Amino acid sequence: MAHDKNVSPTGWYIASYLLRFTEIDASGNDDPEARFLSWENTVIVQAPSLEEAYDKVVEIATESTEPYLGGPDAVPVQWLFEGVTELLPIYEPLEDGAEVMWGEHHPRKLKNLRKLVRQRHQFRQ
Repeated sequence: MAHDKNVSPTGWYIASYLLRFTEIDASGNDDPEARFLSWENTVIVQAPSLEEAYDKVVEIATESTEPYLGGPDAVPVQWLFEGVTELLPIYEPLEDGAEVMWGEHHPRKLKNLRKLVRQRHQFRQ
């Protein structure tokens, strides 16, 4: 019996979502050509279906979008939820070495593939 690739046999899903930082009173917040600081956060959620996992991710993402006063000048700012960027079932039980996501890359030159790789010390920020 084939397994539906959209359903996690473990009940867990991994998802990423995008938040955009805005100064509430700034002009151009809806300008598609404007540049914004953004964060893409990745979370895991437990759900019986892809659709319910999606809903949970949206709920988690929107929890951190309340306006607040930022910086020394107390400027009204807000992180805006732009949407879910990735949602994948986790197929293996969560444990050391479990594969939780993967991505396919189009064929590239070896020198360009090697540019994707980072050394241990490069992960520290």
